[in-house]
Amino acid sequence: MKCEWVRENILLHIYNELPDDARYELEQHLGRCSSCTAELKAARKLHATLSEVVAEPSPSLVAASRLRLQEALETAEQSGFWRRLIFEPVAWLQQMRFSPALSAVLLIAGFAAGVGTTYQMMGNANRTAASAQSNPQNQYQESSVAGIRSITQDPSSNQISIKYDTVSTQQAQGSMNDQRIQQLLLFAARNNYNSGVRMDSVDLLIQKPNDSNVREALIYALRYDTNPGVRLKALDGLGPYVKEDVRVRDAVLEALMDDSNPGLRTQAMHLLETVRADSSVRAVLQKLAQSDQNAYIRSQARTQLAQLPEID
Repeated sequence: MKCEWVRENILLHIYNELPDDARYELEQHLGRCSSCTAELKAARKLHATLSEVVAEPSPSLVAASRLRLQEALETAEQSGFWRRLIFEPVAWLQQMRFSPALSAVLLIAGFAAGVGTTYQMMGNANRTAASAQSNPQNQYQESSVAGIRSITQDPSSNQISIKYDTVSTQQAQGSMNDQRIQQLLLFAARNNYNSGVRMDSVDLLIQKPNDSNVREALIYALRYDTNPGVRLKALDGLGPYVKEDVRVRDAVLEALMDDSNPGLRTQAMHLLETVRADSSVRAVLQKLAQSDQNAYIRSQARTQLAQLPEID
């Protein structure tokens, strides 16, 4: 075993990440090589030093990490049989090489599946055509939405009218309880290039903040929308849920710490008054009171901290 390989894998050894066989070989080499042994001692000393001096993560980093973890978990692909079937073809080929019976079964199954899929596609095409003729308003579901052109609401009837683009501009109408309308509003809040349309969408979505999809869209708008008016509108919609929903609280804390708009940060601080005794909120207020660049934010943070009971 070469010293170069050992030195490249010393950190993996320290963190117990090496496989058993590799760890055994590395330890055998260390028993024979004084140079690599010295390298291991130096690496362990550095690891111990770093473990002592690494500071606690900031509250804003914790809040942002919680949200990103939640999004990653919701969008992560699940592993299982079909993933192994698709991404491990070499193992399948090796197994087929030594099993002619298995090869024959797979060939017959593939032929049957192909015939079945052909009939199914033909049936689906016929059903889709019949559905489009009987209900033209549902056609938009068969194509991707390219963008939302405009959103209007009739004050007399509360009917919402949305013009949206696919290959050509189309239009859908319905109430706020209409699932099609909700889907288009959610799309507009996250993806539309027109800030005015995003504002209209968020303004309507805050009428149904109890819906989990709506609340996620408002959190997304608060964190990522480039228009401060849209972010402020989303913040207003999330305000009533700061106390009961930790994801909302984390998003508001992140806005208080990092948003570029002082007015929005001030509003975020007011919304957090009901939960200012929370440890994460208290930590953020302490940091703002000590070092925030905005004098008004510093002053308000100190005022809120002064109203909190002392921790024994």
